[in-house]
Amino acid sequence: MSTPGKGSGLIDSMTTAAIAHRFFVAGASKLEIAEEFGISRFKVARLISAAQESGLVRIEFDMPFPVDVELSERVRAAYGTRRVLVLNRAQSEGERPELRRRVGTLAADLLGEIAVPGDVIGLSWARSVNAMAEAVTTLPRCPIVQLCGVQAGMDMRDRSVETVGRVAAVGGGDAYPIYGPLVLPDRRTTEILRNQPGIAETFEQFGQLTKAVVSIGAWQENESTVYDALPPAERESIRERGATAEIAARLFDADGNSLSTGLAHHVLAIPHEQLRAVPEVIAVGYTTPKAHAIDAVLRSGLVSTLITDAEVADILLDLVDERPAR
Repeated sequence: MSTPGKGSGLIDSMTTAAIAHRFFVAGASKLEIAEEFGISRFKVARLISAAQESGLVRIEFDMPFPVDVELSERVRAAYGTRRVLVLNRAQSEGERPELRRRVGTLAADLLGEIAVPGDVIGLSWARSVNAMAEAVTTLPRCPIVQLCGVQAGMDMRDRSVETVGRVAAVGGGDAYPIYGPLVLPDRRTTEILRNQPGIAETFEQFGQLTKAVVSIGAWQENESTVYDALPPAERESIRERGATAEIAARLFDADGNSLSTGLAHHVLAIPHEQLRAVPEVIAVGYTTPKAHAIDAVLRSGLVSTLITDAEVADILLDLVDERPAR
């Protein structure tokens, strides 16, 4: 029997189709099929492969969510994360606000599915996290904890305090906001505010966190809330130390190493060690200007789940080909 192709006859094609149907649909093993058709199991394997290569058999996934399964798995395997959700290419197109809404909705679907009673969930401020908050429709009753202070100059509805309140209201759990700015002028002011009763109560929750939803920022203008809140001289000083990425006011270099800078002493935010101790960190990172920052954060090992778009996923695979992740 010849291997089926474009020039194969009816009988060859029908035999191959029958074998493929037994394997893919009926779930028969290659050995069972070989005995049934009177051929070797190696011949069965070649016919099944040929059926796929010739287009006689096509495997399609009709996902209920707009996720590119193959691309997601490739990125996940490349970095060794627990899971990666890549928006399919059709959903990855469009202007940034629409893309933000889509990744936020995907994050909301995931959080609603994996959150369980007893969780303590942390949220960092970001427009994508706000988009997730708008899309969350179901959560068990659990505390929602703000991970960092409020960026100055934001519209009230977009501030992290309101985001925490909206998400807490979905499940009816307690909200732990931080009524204070993200960036403060000096260490003394930061320590005073951290010891204020309301803020101290929120900081006490950091050690109880079981899940966190954060956004990945790049160390450049308009791509990081912390970068935009600092004076130019401090931005440049931190850049010279190798800052590439930021999560919840915590900085990373291109290799994913945590950076120790003076910034940690004048921000109201979860300490790096406590963020790293959270069992499930869901990071939203999208658009190509953030690709290198996303790569850096994935190399850190801090993130267990990444939600991104197809264009960024392509760049990540190129970056990890050039420099494999540990």
